Parts: sequence; C-alpha cells; structure tokens
Amino acid sequence: MTTKTELNDAELSRYSRQILLSEVDYKGQLKLAQSHAVIFGLGGLGSPAALYLAAAGVGKLTLVDFDSVDDSNLQRQIVHREANIGQAKVESARQNLLALNHHIEIATVNARVEEPELPGLLKDADVVLDCTDNFASRFALNRACHAARIPLVSGAGIRWEGQLTTYDFRDANSPCYQCLYKEESGMELTCSQNGVLAPVVGMIGSMQAVEAIKALLGKPTLTGKLMIVDAYTMHIRTLNLKKDPQCKHCAPTE
Repeated sequence: MTTKTELNDAELSRYSRQILLSEVDYKGQLKLAQSHAVIFGLGGLGSPAALYLAAAGVGKLTLVDFDSVDDSNLQRQIVHREANIGQAKVESARQNLLALNHHIEIATVNARVEEPELPGLLKDADVVLDCTDNFASRFALNRACHAARIPLVSGAGIRWEGQLTTYDFRDANSPCYQCLYKEESGMELTCSQNGVLAPVVGMIGSMQAVEAIKALLGKPTLTGKLMIVDAYTMHIRTLNLKKDPQCKHCAPTE
C-alpha cells in the first residue's frame, strides 16, 4: 500500500460530507485513506461493513473468505449480485466494491486461513473486522489481534438479534472475546440452522463499519461495552463488558 500524503480534488468532492464533520475533517479523511482494514467473512455482516468502509474511503481493504456465492446468500449478503453466483465471494466483493469506489485498493485472500497464518496476514493492518459465523474463527482472530495489539471489531447476528463490540487491544484494559465467551463452552449458533432476518445483519455490519472508522480515527468505541440489538422489539441495550481477571487469554500474568 502506497502511503498517501494528500487527497486529490476528486476525493475531496466525494468525501465532502464526511470532511464537514468536525470529528473527521480533512486530517481524519486523509487518515482513513492511509489506513488498512482487514475483513474476515464476506457474508451478511461483511457485506455492509465492506460497502461502507469502501464508500467512506478507507484506503486499503483486505477481504478474507473461502466460500463462493450461492443464491441463498443474496437474501442478506448485499455486496454480491445474481451475476456473481458461483464466483468466489472475495472476487465478487472486490469487483462490486471497486465499482463503488475506484480510489481505494482491495486485496483478496480466497482461502480458509489457519491460525498460524494470521500474524503474517495482519502485519500491516490498522483494524480487523470479525464478520465470521463460527466460534473457532472468532477465538483465533481474538488471539491474533491481541498479540498484534490491533483493534478487533466483532459483530454477530442471528434470527432477530444482533450484538456488537470492539476489543481495542491498543488499550491494556480492554477485555477480549474470551472474556465474553469461554472457548471451552462449545456452544455454536449459525444462521443456516436458526435463520436470520436480512436487515439484522445489515444493521450490525453497518455499525461494525462505524466502529472501525472510529477506531482508525482514535475516537471512542464500544470497547468495554457490549451492544445487544433486538430488532423485533427495536430495543437496544448496552452492557458493561469488563476484562475478566481470570481470563485464560488476556489476564495479566505475574
């Protein structure tokens, strides 16, 4: 990724509504253009997250997924189109994101990434978005981001419900995913088994993009809090999520 030193006239015009925000302004927009976000999973969560990060002008996106587009995906995975059925999800997403914004750079990893490969993949990442749908991947990303001190934006959605938080591992007091869910619990819920309303993952994925942008700009995030969304009743709760002093992963060692 080439380091950008200034925004050109076309970018100033495109991002003008964001630049008007005092929390962003020119300096913040340039920071986004210089940033690298890695998105794991180009499904129901990763689709809106990728679309909004691309639209917002994050300079480099790395898309990671091993799956191909199926017609059953199109109900909620809005970065893909009918013409992309049968195509690798990362390539489908890359094409459609570049059609949205040609000013950004997009890299793809069309593979099931094993945990030992994560440090190399994340070596120049500024933020990571966990848009996966299984606990094994979530625990592996938690460990890798904690080791690399990279903010991890974690979202989940199933049925009518969603949840969101950010583990900002640049802060030594941040809890980790293991503080919320114990790896040995063995529980697993999937959309393929339990169903999901399409806009629910759209809501959570979009909020993941907001959290990622705030993390890149150094603004307050949900670190230390867990947002729970009930779309059926439209109730949103935000709970305190503290670092577990007995956490097997992130608790300080003597």
